Amino acid sequence: MGTTSGCTVPIDAVAGLSVTADGHLLGVMMVCGHRIDGATLYVDSDDVDKEVTVGSWTADRSLKTGVTTWTLDTPATGWTATRPLAPLKAGTTYSLYGWTKDNSWSSGNVTFTPSDRRRLAPGKVRYDTFSEHGDEHEVTVPMTEFKAKACKDV
Repeated sequence: MGTTSGCTVPIDAVAGLSVTADGHLLGVMMVCGHRIDGATLYVDSDDVDKEVTVGSWTADRSLKTGVTTWTLDTPATGWTATRPLAPLKAGTTYSLYGWTKDNSWSSGNVTFTPSDRRRLAPGKVRYDTFSEHGDEHEVTVPMTEFKAKACKDV
């Protein structure tokens, strides 16, 4: 999200991206200790005024510690699409992040382009992590590794 204020919502989850065996885009949320109530996909921009929401989902029940997945382009059990997914455009960078209704917690976001999406495989998760030098970068790892390591950077 943009840096328009000095206050930020504490991060206690990690957003990721995967695909189903039949090619549907899959949101992946690893909650590390508290809760997440939903997720939003938006066009990533350095200019906050140019950020556009292209999809938003609310979980029927708050997500607790652990991994949850849901399809972004079709209705998923346990989720309500508060804004159905708009078609993704080539050459556009998107960001997915999780949030709580009361802004008490959020997730780190994962960024991707449609070409990054095409490189995803079922069982693999793309997410944002930090190197030992503190540099932020996207990695794609097996779901088991995501479950084991994602919360370590939070």
